[in-house]
Amino acid sequence: MNQRNWLITGCSSGFGRAIAEAALAEGQHVIATARDVRSLADLERAGSCEVMALDVTDGDQVRAVISAAGELDVIVNNAGYGLIGAVEECSDEQIRRNV
Repeated sequence: MNQRNWLITGCSSGFGRAIAEAALAEGQHVIATARDVRSLADLERAGSCEVMALDVTDGDQVRAVISAAGELDVIVNNAGYGLIGAVEECSDEQIRRNV
């Protein structure tokens, strides 16, 4: 088997979590990221997984994680921010953050 080095953002839940679990189940090395790494403790124990804190809206954090990750074979940029609501119900800050 050819082990690849994966960097996956947004692993605390949803698609990021599912992709990380699938990659680990296949024996891949995963760098799992989330804003709050406490939610990733079980992934770290599950196999060849490193956990790193990352807020993808912070360019300095993104550069630091990529630098620390070393050579990457697969990058899954799953982290995101959604805003659900009518425009008049959302604040200006919420709308700006979602652009």
